Amino acid sequence: MTVTLKRGARIVAASHNEGKVRELAELFAPFGVEFIPASRLGLPEPEETGTSFAENAAIKAEEAATASGMIAIADDSGLEVAALDGAPGIHSARWGGQAKDFGLAMARVHRELEAKGTSDLRANFTCALALAAPEGPARVFEGKVYGTLSFPPRGAYGFGYDPIFVPEGYTQTFGEMAPELKNELSHRMRAFEKLMAATYVEN
Repeated sequence: MTVTLKRGARIVAASHNEGKVRELAELFAPFGVEFIPASRLGLPEPEETGTSFAENAAIKAEEAATASGMIAIADDSGLEVAALDGAPGIHSARWGGQAKDFGLAMARVHRELEAKGTSDLRANFTCALALAAPEGPARVFEGKVYGTLSFPPRGAYGFGYDPIFVPEGYTQTFGEMAPELKNELSHRMRAFEKLMAATYVEN
């Protein structure tokens, strides 16, 4: 089923993560879609009870759409490290503790890899984007980007685990890349491209 958005439409960004909201707004900007952060509407963060990125993204999008009466989009994404059996995965933010301090989270990834005594630094980011209307279930689109980890963290751009992730074919971390380049390569862009292939934007 094709989703229809009108140019100039307002969509609730069902996220309290400023970095995710900013990147989503940049991706949708050429289509004339205005983003309203969930925090501006006073919407609470729902409990993420899913067992996958797709399930958690759908939970957030559907709850925001129902609460606001508007179309909502949600992002659930994270880092999956091969040598850690895919961890931190859907728990990526929680590895930073209650404050979601990604400096602590990146340090934990490093510690756990050192504890395993492995030289395998393969990792990928996964992003699930869920688009939901108030009257129906969410549609979910998933994208991945592969690369390797690099320590210590490098770069002040981006957010989350970006300073330790080097995408395939590059030497810079996402944290060192200009936002425009990261957006071209990212897991979020790959999920967004799938979403837009299933979305019709009316002028």
